Amino acid sequence: GLGFNIVGGTDQQYISNDNSIYVSWIKKDGAAYLDGRLQEGDKILAVNGKDLKDLRHKDAVELFRNAGYDVSLKIQRRLQPQNGPVGHQGDGESGGLPLAAILVPGLALAVTAVWILLRYRQRM
Repeated sequence: GLGFNIVGGTDQQYISNDNSIYVSWIKKDGAAYLDGRLQEGDKILAVNGKDLKDLRHKDAVELFRNAGYDVSLKIQRRLQPQNGPVGHQGDGESGGLPLAAILVPGLALAVTAVWILLRYRQRM
């Protein structure tokens, strides 16, 4: 095979209100892994020039199975990390707070606490 799994389709939407097909997993040492260009979370728009828009999942799988030896994929790359149903990537929307939103206030609290402690010790 091509060495990757897909999710999505009109009957198995990976993202709500989106019938697109996405790469959910890339097999280590498989064809896609060795090629190095395809990434988990990529949206696959076409296989060998055949548009994947509004296909059922099983029809998309069949297109991949019959793609032949030389396969051309048209993809849309994800720009942001995501948390989706697959567990590693979703629809580009953050599933939680950015790290800076946690670290910056935490650092500010730590600096303030140290400053208060030093001021208190000086007064003793």
